[in-house]
Order: sequence, then C-alpha cells, then structure tokens
Amino acid sequence: MAQESPKNSAAEIPVTSNGEVDDSHDHGYHRDLKRSLPSGLGLSETQITSHGFDSTNEGTKEAGVSQGGQRTHTKGGAVILADEIKNPAMEKLELVRKWSLNTYKCTRQIISEKLGRGSRTVDLELEAQIDILRDNKKKYENILKLAQTLATQLFQMVHTQKQLGDAFADLSLKSLELHEEFGYNADTQKLLAKNGETLLGAINFFIASVNTLVNKTIEDTLLTIKQYENARIEYDAYRTDLEELNLGPRDASTLPKIEQSQHLFQIHKEKYDKMRSDVSVKLKFLEENKVKVLRNQLVLFHSAVAAYFAGNQKQLELTLKQFHIKLKTPGVDAPSWLEEQ
Repeated sequence: MAQESPKNSAAEIPVTSNGEVDDSHDHGYHRDLKRSLPSGLGLSETQITSHGFDSTNEGTKEAGVSQGGQRTHTKGGAVILADEIKNPAMEKLELVRKWSLNTYKCTRQIISEKLGRGSRTVDLELEAQIDILRDNKKKYENILKLAQTLATQLFQMVHTQKQLGDAFADLSLKSLELHEEFGYNADTQKLLAKNGETLLGAINFFIASVNTLVNKTIEDTLLTIKQYENARIEYDAYRTDLEELNLGPRDASTLPKIEQSQHLFQIHKEKYDKMRSDVSVKLKFLEENKVKVLRNQLVLFHSAVAAYFAGNQKQLELTLKQFHIKLKTPGVDAPSWLEEQ
C-alpha cells in the first residue's frame, strides 16, 4: 500500500481569490490580545511577543509597566499588574528630610530676626493683646502667691487660737478663783478660731478659682499663642525663600522651584491665618471669662475679710452661703475611697 505523503505546510496557509495571503486570522489574534490588556496600558508601554505554532509557549503574552509597576505572569498567559509596594523606610526617610528642611528654614529665620537682617510679619493689635495677657498673668501669679501665704499664716493663727482656747478652758476648770476670767478668754479664742476657719474657707475658694484661671485657662490660651508664633516663623521663612527666588533669574531650571516655593508659601500662609484667627477668638473669650470670674472672687474676698475683722459672724457665714462654699466640719475626716465608691 502506498503511504500518503505528509502534507505540505504551505498548503495550510489560506489565500484569497487574487492569490494574496489571508492574514485576517493574525489580525484578529492581535486585536483580541489588545482588548485583553488593561485599559490603562498604552501601546508604547506594552511589548507583545508571538511565537511560532511549533513553540512550547504558544500564545505567550508579555507586558511591562514603564514606571514603577510590577509584572506578574500566570500559567495561562494572563497578565496581572500590581502597584509598586511603598517602602516604609523610604517614607520615614522622606518625613525626616522634610522635618529637617523645615527646621533649618525656621532656625535661619529666627537667627536673621535676632541679628536684625530678616523681616517679620507683625499684627500690632494682636501683639499688644498678647503682651497685656502675659503681663497680667505675672500679676495674677503674684496675687495667687500672696493669697496662699495669707492662707498659710491664717491657718497657723487659727490653730494657735484653738490651742490657746483649750488651755484657757482647762485652767477655767482647775482655777476656781479665776474661773470666769479664763472662761471668757476661752470663749473668745474659740469664737475667733471658728471665724478664722470660715475666712480660711473663703480664701481657699478664692485661691482655687484664681489658680484655675491662671494655670489652666490662661495657660491654654498661651499654648495657642505659642502655636501661632511658630506658624508665623514658618510663614516668614517660606515667604523669604519665595522672595529670594523671585529676585533671581527665571528659566526652565528655576521655574519649577519657584512654583514649588509658591505652593509651600500658600500652605503656611493659610496655617498662619488660621492660627491668628484662633488666637483672636481665644483672647476674646478669655477676657470675658476673666472679668466674670475675678469679679465674683474679688467680691467674695472683700466681703469675707471685712466681715471677719468687723467681728460680724453672721455676715461672714452669709457670704459663704452666697457663694455656695461648704466648710469642713471640725473633727470629721474625709470619706475613704471605699465610701466614695
């Protein structure tokens, strides 16, 4: 039997009616391959390799991203594009670089201002209010210190009056011939001690209120002022950089630097404006709160001291009731933490 000759490979190539090779199948293959690629991958960023029909990797596609992407192949020839994984160490290094640059600019600005070479932005009205606040804080701290000294001395005097009253009372019982005289003095010292405790309660309340005003309310405002001053230094530092760049030549190499400097300047200007607004609002509210608190506390202090030295016990007790001040009952200890629970 005659063996059939192997088919000629050329006989399997389709031709058109005019004798030209029909490559519509090849065009369709490339068209389908382009559709299967991600839409964000341009032709200039894609490489396509088509192997012959006798290749073991028939129809393998290869794609790559030109800017930092990762390329992954699967067994079926599909292409998976993954974004570049950010390196945490590089991010921290970039943050340190920005912080160092900002610190350098601010330090240079501070030194320039102290040497009289650099200019600084000044809000005259706001700066005057800040100076008044700092001066008042020093004066309030002095009042607070003196009031604490007065309270300490009054406490010692009250303690001495109690001891003296007890001594008079003991002698009144043991000295029959001087019973009445020792008794009068004992009652007087005990009354003075009681009134002294009432005055001491009013003074301690005054101290607590002024201490809250000075060391909490005013201190919080001064913290905002500190942040405002730091924002002002940063604003002036980046303003100076922008002014220096604008004075230099403008060409292809300097324009990007000028645009970047303009962008950073705008960011710090907005921060400075915001902090200036915050300081103005806090100063306004602080002034209203200060007047309200000090008016009540000064009335309390005056009424209590006047009633004490006038010997008006009822007026002294009425003053404490008016300000809702509760005195600690003598001989009664504070409740333990178990009782409070």
